[in-house]
Amino acid sequence: MKNYCLLFMFLSSFSYGQYEVVDNIMSQIPDSLTISTTKIADFISNNFQTPNDKIRAVFIWTANNISYDVVNMLNQDPTKSEDFRIKTVLETKKGVCMHYAAVFKDIANKIGVQTYVIEGYTKQYGKIATLGHAWCASKLEGKWFLFDPTWGSGYVINERFVKKLNNSFFKAEPSKFILEHMPFDYLWQFLPTPVTNIEFNGGKNDPKKAKIICDFQVEIDRWDGLSESDKDFEAAERIEKNGLYNKLIVEQYNFKKKNFTILKQNKNINKLNLVVINYNEAIGLLNDFSRFRFNKFKPEQSDELMQKNMQDLLDKINKCKEEVYNIGSVGTENTPNLLNLKKMILDAVDQTEKQKKFLDTYLSKGSVGRKLMMSKYR
Repeated sequence: MKNYCLLFMFLSSFSYGQYEVVDNIMSQIPDSLTISTTKIADFISNNFQTPNDKIRAVFIWTANNISYDVVNMLNQDPTKSEDFRIKTVLETKKGVCMHYAAVFKDIANKIGVQTYVIEGYTKQYGKIATLGHAWCASKLEGKWFLFDPTWGSGYVINERFVKKLNNSFFKAEPSKFILEHMPFDYLWQFLPTPVTNIEFNGGKNDPKKAKIICDFQVEIDRWDGLSESDKDFEAAERIEKNGLYNKLIVEQYNFKKKNFTILKQNKNINKLNLVVINYNEAIGLLNDFSRFRFNKFKPEQSDELMQKNMQDLLDKINKCKEEVYNIGSVGTENTPNLLNLKKMILDAVDQTEKQKKFLDTYLSKGSVGRKLMMSKYR
């Protein structure tokens, strides 16, 4: 995504009396502890016991201590790492939705509350926003709730941020949150029958669209075990399945596909480098045998050891051959290197088989025959 921020609307704010003590304690956290999410998390863990109080403390700190960066909201680099975003926002106490969400998630996970950042888009006053958005989901006592610390921190009016705590976006039910927040990937709706993009835009059911059934908890548990490239691949599939309805969705879909391709290619490049290492080791063994043969098999080795060394060499070079043809795409820049490596490995396989044939013949003969073979060898 090119821009990950949003202008958000102001909803009526109300106080959560049950969290008054939590809010008060978090207002007194020393500045010296707000330089890292670890220190903030430690403060929360030391002062609160229940998951509900802890997640309230995370929300209240994030919403009250970060100001929406109106000036730079369109100048965000989505390629920056999450660690970089967190470091930046803790230093400046300014950010956009991706920063609020990253800080919330990091603190929440450090206090033991399973939390994810969700990317999507929003609808305000029945109109789809032109910029993407990010918020969070946390699992509390076996149930998923949604949090938007950005919208919960205040609102923007006349290009100016007004800080005003809004509890509407604290611990919201998925069925209510979906009225304004639409994840790009329907997995993160936390609904057994996800809402389609057409339905979200129109505010009513789409009778022509086949309903998707999603056991989101099973899928999330499985998703946690996937590689980053596989996560992007499956997310792209779900995004497409739910309808490439607007520009924001298409951008996210293309981003996930591109990211999957890059991650997959990087993984394949690592595989390529490993084959190169194994190939070099095999060539070293092949050169050792060539020298050994040139020296007329001196110093002497037992037949069993020579057979073993040759078999090890053959196994290693054949493994290189097998692996190099299963690497996959490595990108345009590395394709010539891959093709050249394939050729070198095939040549090495051919040379190794010739050396093995000579050794097998040599070992099949008696002492006289062996001497005759070595006398002919130049």
